[in-house]
Amino acid sequence: MTQAAVTLDVRLIEPRFRHALIFGIFQHLPVGEALLLTNDHDPKPLHYQFQAEAPETFSWTYLETGPERWQVRIGKEGEIESLQAQGRCCG
Repeated sequence: MTQAAVTLDVRLIEPRFRHALIFGIFQHLPVGEALLLTNDHDPKPLHYQFQAEAPETFSWTYLETGPERWQVRIGKEGEIESLQAQGRCCG
C-alpha cells in the first residue's frame, strides 16, 4: 500500500519558524499520510519534540542522512491534540 506524502524542504526557512510550521502541517495530515521533510542537518531535536508532544501518533524513518542533506519521512499514525487545546498557542 502506497501512502501519500506532503513534501517540505525547510532549508530556506528561518530556523525559528521551522518546528511550528512542521507541526502545523503534520497536524492537518490525514492519518495514514506522511510528511517528507528535507533539512540541512539531522532533525533529531524535532524527533524529541514529536516524542514529547505527539507520542504514539507518528513514525520516523530516515531516508537520507547527510552530511549536507537529511530527509525524514514522518508518518501520521494517529490524531494529535491541537496545540491550542493543550493551551500552548494562540494567547
